[in-house]
Amino acid sequence: MSEAYGFLRRVEHRLQMINDAQTHTLPQDDDGIEAVAVFLGYDHVDGFAHDLLAQLTLVERHYADLFEEAPALAPTGNLVFTGAEDDPATLATLESLGFADGAVVGAVVRGWHHGRHRAVRSTRARELLTELMPTLLGAFARTANPDAALINFNEFLSRLPAGVQLFSLFQARPELLELVAEIMGTAPRLAERLSRNALLLDGVLSGDFSDPLPDADALTAELSAALDQARDFEDRLEISRRWTHDREFQIGIQMLRGDGEADRLGATLADLADAVLRALKPCVEDAFAEIHGRVAGAGLAVVGLGNLGGREMTVSSDLDLTFIYNMPADATPSDGAKPLPALHYFTRLSQRLINSLTALTGEGRLYEIDMRLRPSGKSGPVASEIDSFLRYQREAAWTWEHLALTRARVIAGPPDLTRRIEEGLRHILTRPRDAGKLLGDVCHMRQRMAAEHPVEISWKTKYVRGGLVDLEFIAAYLQLRHAPDHKAVLSANTVDAFERLGAQGLIEPTDRAALVDASRLMRRIRGMLRLTVDGAQVEDQASQGLRTALARAGEAADFDDLRARLLAAQAEVRAIYARIIDDPAAMLPKDDDGTS
Repeated sequence: MSEAYGFLRRVEHRLQMINDAQTHTLPQDDDGIEAVAVFLGYDHVDGFAHDLLAQLTLVERHYADLFEEAPALAPTGNLVFTGAEDDPATLATLESLGFADGAVVGAVVRGWHHGRHRAVRSTRARELLTELMPTLLGAFARTANPDAALINFNEFLSRLPAGVQLFSLFQARPELLELVAEIMGTAPRLAERLSRNALLLDGVLSGDFSDPLPDADALTAELSAALDQARDFEDRLEISRRWTHDREFQIGIQMLRGDGEADRLGATLADLADAVLRALKPCVEDAFAEIHGRVAGAGLAVVGLGNLGGREMTVSSDLDLTFIYNMPADATPSDGAKPLPALHYFTRLSQRLINSLTALTGEGRLYEIDMRLRPSGKSGPVASEIDSFLRYQREAAWTWEHLALTRARVIAGPPDLTRRIEEGLRHILTRPRDAGKLLGDVCHMRQRMAAEHPVEISWKTKYVRGGLVDLEFIAAYLQLRHAPDHKAVLSANTVDAFERLGAQGLIEPTDRAALVDASRLMRRIRGMLRLTVDGAQVEDQASQGLRTALARAGEAADFDDLRARLLAAQAEVRAIYARIIDDPAAMLPKDDDGTS
């Protein structure tokens, strides 16, 4: 290519030297061509013609390899945004592309041309944006929500200090423009994060952006190292949020692109939450100790339940937590300037950790926290002393609380306390139970939940009958029923629990396969919907872009195939649930109030 460039430049220079004219066109007559050939040092015009055609063919072949196989990105039709009035043909083009309100699109784009944002105030930025406009609007049109894509991109531009570099990057890397458009129109959570920090695009261009994230221990070390650079506690909160949101952005892009299975990405999101809890907990404890000191011989553990405990999170999952502490029998108040009794100390320390996770700062909020699964629910203490916690679980807990404990996992805490909690939980979950009472309680609880959350839409995969709640109830019920004789069945993860139950011969192989496949399919669908439309009625509102993204997430041939597989999976789960829980519960003797 260097040789071709030099050759064609020499031809250009000779042409312009002949008549001192700014031309790039060869003469049209034979004599003129021969004169150029001689000027270039050729003995005959045939030699010049051979070399010229060879170089042109070479360049054309390389150009074709790079660009001619790429899909057309620009829409056809009028796209005129000059003047103060809307061009009717432009409005028709926008509507044909899928924009709901062409007048809004026109107003936004005219604002760009008039330099409304800093990013488009330079002449060069507006020139580049004008050149990109057909491609940009075409990319928006292919997203799940073209109008939202434009509005989100406008918000993104409004926060940029300059636009020339970004627009030049879009011209050089059309696939990056496509990704940004997809984010803006399909994934509002990612769009909001990108609008806050345009530098995230630098990470997208790095070679390892699509690689799986490291495990929870490596992530904890990474965040801890970043927190060590903080000036004060408030700075640690900002750093933890920025680091977490950047990693969440990476995971979200991987999910949107289909770079990894939703099963793995759900576990990665749990690893991320684990890392935040493990790295931030010592920071909170140190800051708390500066005022209240420490309780000698005592410690605090963080226990995750629900999707966090089962490592099945989505991008919008809250954290189901409970806090458990230990202290010596002769514990004295803390040794700080403002000492506290142990009970008050760990209650306030736990609340301080909750506040550090939920506080809204300039970098946003880390997580929403759900404490309803703690002993006694909303009325229970924020933190429980371990002996009291285990005694409550043995003597007073309801069956639903033990169902929740099947998904419990100690995330952070002193090793000796962690060991005591894990041993205590295992003892509770493996103790013998009244099989009839367990079955009746589970059946009754699921019926109450169905009445509180009536759902008929199959895409709302959590509460719909045959959905994720039914799967979780089946797994938890079978674990509590069989764990006294088969301790190996215990697992906080739903899919792993079904695998273990199958390995022990406690469910039929066909049921195990159906339950595992259904769990994975609905987790993938739920993960993509939480990233994108978050509960919208897919059948009526989903664009082609969203349908394609859902089919890719569900590893289906197309959207129709995905729908058929989802309906079949939910029907099969309903049948298995009825066979394992509902039908046997219906045969139980009834109490006076009509319950089993």
